Amino acid sequence: MISVNNLTVSFGGVPLYEDISFLINERDRIGLAGRNGAGKSTLLKILCGDQKPDSGEVAMPKGFTIGYLPQDMKHNLGKTVFDEAMSAFSEILRLEQREREINEEFVTRTDYESDAYMNLINELHEITERLNLAGAYSKDAEVEKTLLGLGFKREDFSRLTDEFSGGWRMRVEIAKLLLQRPNLLFLYEPTNHLDIESIQWLEEFLKDYFGAVVMVSHDRAFLDNLTNRTLEISLGKIHDYKANYSRYLELRKERRDTQMAAYKNQQKYIDKTEALIDKYRAKASKASFAQSLIKKLEKLETIEIDNEDTSAIRFFFPPAPRSGRTVVEADKVSKKYETRSICSGVDFTIERSDRVAFVGRNGEGKSTMVKLIAGVEKGEGALTIGASVNIGYYAQNAAEILNENKTVFETIDDIAIGDIRKSVRNLLGSFLFGADDIDKKVKVLSGGEKGRLAMCKLLLEPYSLLVLDEPTNHLDMRSKEVLKKALMKYDGTLIVVSHDRDFLQGLTNKTFEFRNGTVYQYLGDVNEYIQARKIRSLKELEKKDQEKKSSPPPVPTDANLAFQEKKEAEKEQRRIQNELNKLEKEISELEVFIADINNKLADPVLCAQVLNDKDLYARYEKSGAELESRMKAWEELSSQIEKGK
Repeated sequence: MISVNNLTVSFGGVPLYEDISFLINERDRIGLAGRNGAGKSTLLKILCGDQKPDSGEVAMPKGFTIGYLPQDMKHNLGKTVFDEAMSAFSEILRLEQREREINEEFVTRTDYESDAYMNLINELHEITERLNLAGAYSKDAEVEKTLLGLGFKREDFSRLTDEFSGGWRMRVEIAKLLLQRPNLLFLYEPTNHLDIESIQWLEEFLKDYFGAVVMVSHDRAFLDNLTNRTLEISLGKIHDYKANYSRYLELRKERRDTQMAAYKNQQKYIDKTEALIDKYRAKASKASFAQSLIKKLEKLETIEIDNEDTSAIRFFFPPAPRSGRTVVEADKVSKKYETRSICSGVDFTIERSDRVAFVGRNGEGKSTMVKLIAGVEKGEGALTIGASVNIGYYAQNAAEILNENKTVFETIDDIAIGDIRKSVRNLLGSFLFGADDIDKKVKVLSGGEKGRLAMCKLLLEPYSLLVLDEPTNHLDMRSKEVLKKALMKYDGTLIVVSHDRDFLQGLTNKTFEFRNGTVYQYLGDVNEYIQARKIRSLKELEKKDQEKKSSPPPVPTDANLAFQEKKEAEKEQRRIQNELNKLEKEISELEVFIADINNKLADPVLCAQVLNDKDLYARYEKSGAELESRMKAWEELSSQIEKGK
């Protein structure tokens, strides 16, 4: 599909890439990896044609199309969400406009035998054919399906994009890209600002996407679930791994270990050769021999070892003071903004040492609830903070609300109290702010640096309750891992809002799902929640299906429909119902199979049998994705049944 040949790029005389070459094939799912400054963004810009290389070429077939979601983008305002998403079909809209113009012209023209009239007929026929091929008559449904998948509600469709935050506007841009269906998608951090459900929907969409996808992402679970190749930029070269991100890390370590062994062997050879040169150089009878050894060393291609960015934040949270048994108790808590109800009559209890994840779609009230708990906002009902509970709060916009006119050192020193003030420089050092950085103004820091500085403030005193709202938003993978390890060792009570499944996995023991103004509680971490959520959705659909079976078959209610049209509608409803019944059976069988294997894997004796049976284990690994796919299909068919009532 795309051939990159001998690409070279330099900045200020320093090479970023040197003669790199690689192919992007049809249906590749590629994760682009490399440390900060390695040139990931630059490479995407070159591939898109937004930037020119110093030398080399990017070759692609004629008519090849590329869609690009950049790191920073400009948003179009003044249109509704639906209309802005519909602009993805610019060519179809142009053809439809021309179709309307021709039809209007037919109304007034009477020169039926003229060549001009026949040309209009031919043009209209051609437009009709092109519209059919482009799927013009299903574009409304495609826009609706994509926007709903990305988390929008139907009532949002008619709202202006001006009313939405930058994160929601980015979703509109993603929708436009997906609807354009280019041959190749370049995505830079596509899961930023997406909730778990939307991320899963995007994963499934991209898995089945007809073209190739290249992405830069700090969402490890997203990369692992989607990619089949990883291109790493290192030392101006491209290394191609036929593996997802986690497997790439393993292969990369193996490659570096091999490099290190080869480097050591080469150094031994060089040392030995130099010793021989020194020994025989002064002897006339051996001078030619020494010269030959010198030439060999000059021709020797030195083995390079990939540089590793070993810088990483290093910290742990102070031991938590002991609090009362009940840390947070909500009794009929409600919150409104003007006329909009965020949550209503919410009840829950969080006890000492609980580790709770707040999950759910954006706009369902997660951040609002943590603001109520932290005392930043007030609501209705009774929200009680337990005895001896002191709260450390990391706001979702913690990085943005720092005082930009203060220095890094002043930001921490001004709020440090007691003995901790003596250790401010060391504390900042553990968050990668060295001697040259602590006097920088906050306004010149990157988003990641601001995020680290805001996190640093949580270490100034011990807290019995940590409330963290999207703490990983500005952190790279290495920093996220360090934060997760620190939180795993934290011995207080934890509430964390996050859509990062890899970060949440194993971190919490309870999950609170915010949905439709209320809170559903699940035991376990995010993976157990996702599985339980599927089962609950399945039971709800089963209940609806039983209600449908006990009621008369739905029929069209328009009295003016012809008899044949009524019959066709009934036939379609029966077809959908039969597909639903088939899916129900398949879903039930998959659940039984998964539960059976899970039980065997939990048994030390049976576990080995399962793992040794490669076909059985491969089927088990695929069964989760198959279950999710069938449940999505069932939800879509169930929606069609509802519309047909």
